[in-house]
Amino acid sequence: MASGLVALLDDVAAIAKLAAASLDDVSAAAGKAGAKAAGVVIDDTAVTPNYVMGFTPDRELPIIWKIALGSLRNKLLFLLPGAIALSAFAPWAVTPLLMAGGAYLCFEAAEKIIEAISGDDHGHQAVIEGGDPKEIEDQQVSGAIRTDFILSAEIMAIALADIADRPLVTQALILALVGIVITLGVYGVVAVIVKMDDIGLHLAKRSTSAARLIGRMLVRTMPVLLKALALIGTAAMLWVGGGIIVHGLEHFHFAAVPGAIDHVAVGVARSAGGAAGLVEWIVFALGSAVVGMVVGGAIAAIVHLTGPRKTAEAA
Repeated sequence: MASGLVALLDDVAAIAKLAAASLDDVSAAAGKAGAKAAGVVIDDTAVTPNYVMGFTPDRELPIIWKIALGSLRNKLLFLLPGAIALSAFAPWAVTPLLMAGGAYLCFEAAEKIIEAISGDDHGHQAVIEGGDPKEIEDQQVSGAIRTDFILSAEIMAIALADIADRPLVTQALILALVGIVITLGVYGVVAVIVKMDDIGLHLAKRSTSAARLIGRMLVRTMPVLLKALALIGTAAMLWVGGGIIVHGLEHFHFAAVPGAIDHVAVGVARSAGGAAGLVEWIVFALGSAVVGMVVGGAIAAIVHLTGPRKTAEAA
């Protein structure tokens, strides 16, 4: 009886070790897949604070909470099942969909650059005056969740492409983990960014000179940080979107553009000594961003050229 119990405990221990190894494998794969979506995550973090600008401080965190819940719903209820179905029944469609999403990211980045140059800013800042704050808040949350859906779809697609050779159950676990961790990370950082000026004002009223100094620095840093995030987000979209297109072209054996970028990256890296790997990555990212700018600029040109005509026809 005792030997039977010992054997049972050994089996339980073996199963526990196997489960722990599987969880470690899922966590490692989720970390790797999530890292490849870093550019989209940066853009998501950069875009979201604009949706709470203009609201009273007491509504900022509740709005971010609503957007975060909507983001989780996007990833877990809609995109995760869609990604698994795609992997099971149409794995060939993953790369074309990725390229389409990459082209959209490039277009969004090109639009932001055009707006910055022309001074025609169509940002998401809420305009409270002259409207019902509750209705405007609902509209902003809805708009943020729609934008998040596109960015989340790109994150999940990038992650899926990295784990396409794994069993479907493992894919589902990894994608769920990626979705949850990225959502918590993005909106946690967004909450800190949005409340930075309030934290600064609170510290500026403290009795100690150090606290007041830090508080004033936080308040002054907030506008600069938001502008820097917008710039980083735009660069990230070009780099990620262009990179997706470059890798897609390589996948479909259109090797001229990927080969040229790789050739330049390797050539520059040869003279970089110990930093060759980093330099090669930077040059390849810059090349991908150039491709992204060309693709995004072309799409933006088509949209702007056809837009007025459609408006006139509608009128």
